[in-house]
Amino acid sequence: MKILLFGANGQVGWELQRSLAYLGSVQACDRHSADLEQPRAVRAAIRDGRPDVIVNAAAYTAVDKAESEPDKAERVNAKAVELLANEARRLDTWLLHYSTDYVFDGEKPGLYSETDQPNPLNTYGRTKLQGEEALRDSGCRHLVFRTSWVYSARGSNFVKTILRLAGEKDRLDVVADQTGAPTSAQFIADVSATCLHYVLRDDEFGEQAAGTFHLTADGATSWHGFARYLLDELRSLNNEWRLQSNHVYPVTTAQYKTAAKRPLNSRLDTQKLTRTFGICPPAWQFHAHRLITELGGGTCP
Repeated sequence: MKILLFGANGQVGWELQRSLAYLGSVQACDRHSADLEQPRAVRAAIRDGRPDVIVNAAAYTAVDKAESEPDKAERVNAKAVELLANEARRLDTWLLHYSTDYVFDGEKPGLYSETDQPNPLNTYGRTKLQGEEALRDSGCRHLVFRTSWVYSARGSNFVKTILRLAGEKDRLDVVADQTGAPTSAQFIADVSATCLHYVLRDDEFGEQAAGTFHLTADGATSWHGFARYLLDELRSLNNEWRLQSNHVYPVTTAQYKTAAKRPLNSRLDTQKLTRTFGICPPAWQFHAHRLITELGGGTCP
């Protein structure tokens, strides 16, 4: 089994190198070896490697910067995905791709299901939706996992930012009216490998299972609630950290100005994932606790 992985050095891509290794030989491509902005390099990587599975963990994820670089965001998040999908169709191979809660506008009061109508508020969400649509229109065999609020021990993310600020700040203002499920890149990668295993071993099941799934941890919190949880976990390991959770103050999205609009409700319904693959996501606190235990137990900065 040959697996071609794009975005190998990102948060999810890094974890996928580990989880996918149980399924076969992984050829890991980063931006230097196969830049999604360079169609010729991407096409060559696929045609030279002739993989059994293509996994795309690469994306343009700078949400605010995308407002001033819409063409670049579209090249990576939409046009490159269309190319991958067409190549997967030509080779009759599976394509696993990741999308985002930002395809929705956040106005729904409950959980978003896979059948809810997308309505992105920003360029990032719009280009990710274009990528989804191009992939489905290609007719290739595919899995699309929409996820949210991704974090890991690697790269830039909310958890790493809070860890840094815990040693620098005495107080912090954090948005409290956006709600979602913080989701570990490790969890996303492990579920991805499990689902690929199921669709690859049984063609009939694979035909039935192909499509779009929501993949997040269970439960929900706000960015403010998440920050306070992380700080409480930090101080349970080492009570000398400078910033305390009761010095994290709530602000509204309207008060915290950003270039890109964000959905207030990013909660995704994962029941389809559970029904299809038998996977029951753990509470969002589970992997967050594990990561803080891993990263936060040392001395204070």
